[in-house]
Amino acid sequence: MPLGSVESHLFSRVMLPLPWSTRMKIALGAARGLAFLHEAEKPVIYRDFKTSNILLDEEYNAKLSDFGLAKDGPVGDKSHVSTRIMGTYGYAAPEYIMTGHLTAMSDVYSYGVVLLELLTGRKSLDRSRPVREQTLTDWAFPLLAHRKKVLGIVDPRLAADDYPVKAVHKTAMLAYHCLSRNPKARPLMRDIVATLEPLQQQPQPQPELVVEVSPANDSGGSDGVGVR
Repeated sequence: MPLGSVESHLFSRVMLPLPWSTRMKIALGAARGLAFLHEAEKPVIYRDFKTSNILLDEEYNAKLSDFGLAKDGPVGDKSHVSTRIMGTYGYAAPEYIMTGHLTAMSDVYSYGVVLLELLTGRKSLDRSRPVREQTLTDWAFPLLAHRKKVLGIVDPRLAADDYPVKAVHKTAMLAYHCLSRNPKARPLMRDIVATLEPLQQQPQPQPELVVEVSPANDSGGSDGVGVR
């Protein structure tokens, strides 16, 4: 894909930070991808959802990649798939790590971690940070439900006027529900899509530069140029 992975943009030290509107576009595109897998005639559990596996085209449309760990979902009256524990630490759902039981809700948890990364600009696991902040979910989860505190964990590289506060609150609460310790309390991916769609910002058109030179006045000058 032309622009590489979300990981390479979100955590780069040399690229400009992704604007809020772009982050929300990525979040929605990735959610639609997971919803498609979960709602397929033969449901698929992605199992390794993370920022390095979300690729971007030239318009920042998100595409899921690397289906090497994907697993067919449960069929019939089965509630889960029992499998060897695989995936990436920091993204894997706690119940999957503990039991090896894989469900669509395992993907929803991983999605919540990625949403948290988009919100904070922090990696899911960062050993360079203080011990209490190394695991993103441990640090941020308790703050997500507090309307005032959550603004303090927004990526500091984003200017305050770059994001709507209401959208931050809704995104934080969505991440909060995705990261619930109770898998049954997590939303379905199609419901996540429905929550994110109204949060999409339309890009503001750039002003068109039009040079207007009026006829010379009596003093030999002109009235100047204008932007419209």
